[in-house]
Parts: sequence; C-alpha cells; structure tokens
Amino acid sequence: MMNLTLRQLRYFESLSRHGHFGRAADACAISQPALSVQIRELEESLGAKLFERGPRHVQLTGLGEEFAQRVRKILQSIDELEDLARASGDRLSGRLRIGVIPTIAPYLLPELIGALTRNYAGLDVNIRETITPRLIEELEDGKLDTAIVALPISEPSLTEVPLFEEDMVLVRPIGDADAPVPSGEALRDMRLLLLEEGHCFRDQALSFCNIQSSQPRDGLDGSSLSTLVQMVGAGIGVTLIPDMAVAVETRSAPVATSRLRGPQPSRTVGMIWRRTSPLAEQLTHISEIVRDAAEALQSRRNDAARRH
Repeated sequence: MMNLTLRQLRYFESLSRHGHFGRAADACAISQPALSVQIRELEESLGAKLFERGPRHVQLTGLGEEFAQRVRKILQSIDELEDLARASGDRLSGRLRIGVIPTIAPYLLPELIGALTRNYAGLDVNIRETITPRLIEELEDGKLDTAIVALPISEPSLTEVPLFEEDMVLVRPIGDADAPVPSGEALRDMRLLLLEEGHCFRDQALSFCNIQSSQPRDGLDGSSLSTLVQMVGAGIGVTLIPDMAVAVETRSAPVATSRLRGPQPSRTVGMIWRRTSPLAEQLTHISEIVRDAAEALQSRRNDAARRH
C-alpha cells in the first residue's frame, strides 16, 4: 500500500513547477538534500519515476505530467478546506493572497493596504505582482485567493467583479505640450511606445489604436510604465498610461499629458477569484473595499489637479 504524504505532494508540485531542485527547495524553505530525499521516497512509494534528472534541470516523465495535474487538484482542494474554515468565522483573518497586475499595483496598493488594515485587523495581506496570464494560472492552481486585473478575463472557472473604469492618458515630450492633441487613429502613425508582450495594457492600447500585435516594434517596448515615460521624456516617442499612474510617473520626467480627441481609450478594472472558493462572500466585501480605495485615490488626484 502506498504511503503518500501531503508534504511529499507539496514538494513534488514545487519541483514540477520550478524544474530545478535548488529553486524548488528554496521555495519550500528546506535544504536541497531534504527535498531530494522526499522526492526519492515518493517515487519509491509509487514504484515509478516522476522526473528525468539532467545536469542542470529536471523535467517530468509522462507519468509525472499526469501525476502533476492530479496533485494540483488535490492541493487546491486542501487549500479550499482551509478557506472553508476561514469563511466560517465572523471576520476574515489570517493570510489573504492578492495578485495585482503591474499597471495597477504601484498606484493602488498604498491606498488599498491601508484600507484593508483598517477593516481587517487580523489580516495578513500577501501581494503577488505579475502579468495577467500568470495571475490566472496561480489563481486556478490555488496559489492566490484573488487578483486585481483588467477585465474581461472570460475564464469559465473564475468569477469576475467589475470595480471601476479608468481612462488611458497620452504622454508626450514637454515640447509637444501646445501641439494639437491627436486622435486614437493618428497614434498609428506616431512612434508609440508600449509595454512588452504579456502585459494586458499593451494589448488594450494596440486594440484602441487598431494596430496589429504582430507588427514589428523593435526598440519600442518597455518593461514598465516608468521606463516608457522616461523614454518619452528623452524624445523617443509617445505613450499611453492609465490615469492612476499619471501623478507618480510624470513627476520626474519632462513630459506633458493630454486626453485624446474623440473616444477616450479606457479599461475596466476588476477582481477575479475561483468560482469554487469558499471565501466568495468575503472576497465580495474585499472588492467593495478595493472600489472605495480607488475612489479615494481618484478624489485625491482630482483635488491635486484643482490646486494646480
């Protein structure tokens, strides 16, 4: 009879995800030899190899691939049992794992974390900032409780809750401050700087400007909004950034901001979580706090604009 342990399954999942004993051991906060022993014992219990070991990395065998899919479902179910216990309490407490995309995190999080702390004294907020596809993957694997992203996501396994609409703002070199403001169509003929592939904000900007994502764009992509704005300040081109990023990203660059002529490009920001999550009711309340935090941030931006 096989004697598999939850610890072995978690170690297996980490190694299958990282493909490297050292990185997997670090993620599990154990030594590499200890991880190796647990994986070897797991394979001995099964009577089959789960990994092909190479000099620099490991990869799953055919059995390992199928085993990994089932293990992820088992671990997700166990995590949901823990969430079920948390959901039974009067107030949400303990760890809350929130994913946030990079075009939202630096601007909304300071306001949001303060609001969560005021509303939930016993909450331990863990933040994961990365691009949307990774957030969806980690959410479905049970590594996150919820994520703040641009909607729609259109994943049947996820609940989507729209929170607020946000405009995109044109950023130009300061020397163009008095030039006529272009339309969205005119941006196609300008040197438009965008975030690198994988960022949903890039796709939204391309869609608004009716630019095919397959068009060559050598040297026109940046890894962050800050990089894009600094490139604009250096006279390399123009860019679009979300309204919430304007105050932070333009204060140290010689740039001018404008609203585009014609239809305004915008995005819908919302929260997503697993439809099966026992924390759905609590997360719905969290989404209201996120909405209130965004409104408070917008109100302060409006007050600052009126003073100037």
